Order: sequence, then structure tokens, then C-alpha cells
Amino acid sequence: MKAVLILSGGVDSTTLLYKMQDDGHEVYALTFNYAQRHKKEIDCARKIAEKLGIPHRVVDLSNLAALLGDSALLGGKDVPSCHYTEDAAKQTVVPNRNMIMLSIAAGYAEAHEVPAVYYAAHKNDSTIYPDCRAEFVEALKPAIRLATAWHPVELQAPFVDLTKAEIVKMGLELGVPFEMTWSCYQGRDLPCRSCPTCIEREEAFRLNGCMDPLLEER
Repeated sequence: MKAVLILSGGVDSTTLLYKMQDDGHEVYALTFNYAQRHKKEIDCARKIAEKLGIPHRVVDLSNLAALLGDSALLGGKDVPSCHYTEDAAKQTVVPNRNMIMLSIAAGYAEAHEVPAVYYAAHKNDSTIYPDCRAEFVEALKPAIRLATAWHPVELQAPFVDLTKAEIVKMGLELGVPFEMTWSCYQGRDLPCRSCPTCIEREEAFRLNGCMDPLLEER
């Protein structure tokens, strides 16, 4: 079955891409440039799509950054150096980001008669980001279905009940090239190892008894 995937270039969406291909899906990937500080993830998404030979488009939403506040991901605040806490999470929220991306992905899917849109929201993020929660997914499903009546599109979030460590485990089993992925919120050449997403990523690999391959290369 054909399916659109929001591919950030990170651990979760790349694992979902490999899982979808393993399940026999014909994947069309969309990556969003929303003026994020960590633009390196866009290049990672592009290289991963090229490696797998799948259609891939980068959608430029950079002009929206001025409308979306002073999130640390947009350069308005310093990226926190700590594990995810409520205060740290608030600094990294880009308001309504997934809703915006999913809306565009649904339109793209309908226009090309692709029956499903996937994104890699997971359990760890559900405690932090409202648009990664199961109730958000369940509320948005009928809205997307209604909005795409000519060629109905189904929203799928198969990782919503999985932890980051469980996703890494799946990726290791699928042979995901995690060394090609990017998570760090700092816009640098190497992971900072101190921002919330770096800490969570390292922890997920450690819980699987291995080291993040990005760190092995250092």
C-alpha cells in the first residue's frame, strides 16, 4: 500500500520508514524545514531517502517561524542542557507543529491518491508534547478523513504506545543505519550530548545494551 511518511531524519521516523518498507509499503517521504536550529536533520532525511530510493520532498515552512514564538528549536531561547522536564519541554515546543505538518501531509496524500499518512509520535514524547499523544491521534483521525473526502486519507501513528528504547530495539532488528540519523537540537556538527533529545537518545541505546553509533564514530 502507498503511504506518506513525515520523515524528520531522526531515530523514530527513520525506524518507522524501515518498518513500513519491511511491511511492504510504498513510501513517499516529506521532510519539513520550519527554520529549526538543527537543520542537519533535513540533510539526514535526504540521505536516508536517497539510500532507500524513495520519493522525498522537503517542504519549506521557514516563513512560519516568525509566527510560532520563541521556541529553543527556532533559536528564540537557549536549548536546555538537561533531561526532559516540564520546564525544559516548554522551551522546545514549536506550537502546533505536528498538526501543521500532518495537515500538509494529508493534503499531499489526497492530491496523489495515497490512502495513509504516518508519523512517528511515541510514548516518551506523549508526556511532553500534546500532539504526540494517543488522544490527539484519535481526535485527528476523523478530521483528516472528513477533510479528504474525495480520496480519504487515514492517519497512522503506530509507535504511539512504544518507548524510545523499544523503537531503537526495533530499528536494530531492522538494520536501520542509525549513524545516518540526527537528534541533537543544537545546530552543530556533532551531538552536544547534553540537550534533552541527546540524553534520551543515548539512554535508549544504553537500554538496548549498545552505544549510539554516532558516538562510536567520535
